[in-house]
Amino acid sequence: MVKVYEIDGVRPVVHPTSYVHPTAVLIGDVIVGPRCYIGPLASLRGDFGRLILEEGANVQDCCVMHGFEDGETVIEVDGHIGHGAVLHGCRVGRNAMVGMNAVVMDGAVVGEESIVAAMSFVKAGMIIPPRSMVMGTPAKVMRALKDEDIKWKSFGTKQYHQLTERSLATMREVEAYTEIEPNRPAFDFSANGGHTPKA
Repeated sequence: MVKVYEIDGVRPVVHPTSYVHPTAVLIGDVIVGPRCYIGPLASLRGDFGRLILEEGANVQDCCVMHGFEDGETVIEVDGHIGHGAVLHGCRVGRNAMVGMNAVVMDGAVVGEESIVAAMSFVKAGMIIPPRSMVMGTPAKVMRALKDEDIKWKSFGTKQYHQLTERSLATMREVEAYTEIEPNRPAFDFSANGGHTPKA
């Protein structure tokens, strides 16, 4: 059962085509659009400002989203938020990526199809142009992204679209086996987008 909490009469909204892991926590003014993925232990606290995930966005395990009063924290269509990242009162543009353990602060805008490198710190108010690679603490624009960079990012996001479908269809809480079973299946990433177990 997903941990969803109402506060001051405001309750999260989750589109039925999205997957929210049962250990994630959604509080208050959180709006999760279609085909989104929210991973284990993610915390989306809409107890001050509104949090919005547009279609196809993913927020991976241990991420945090929060914001200030009267503001919004937004991940636009196909936005991709890596493990452990923190978003606070910012906007992540369409098909952009925030890398693992990066922090994006209040009023910052990650431009469309941009990439924030892992462990980067995007200062409050920074406006990142579209198709930019930014990195560092504080983050700086290092170069323009090439088509192959965008293709790589988009492939990763497509895998999370597929993971949303896999999780909705097959993920369930079970007891662990005590021994490795004979002929244990492994995932076959060469067929059907990587979600078919092979014997």
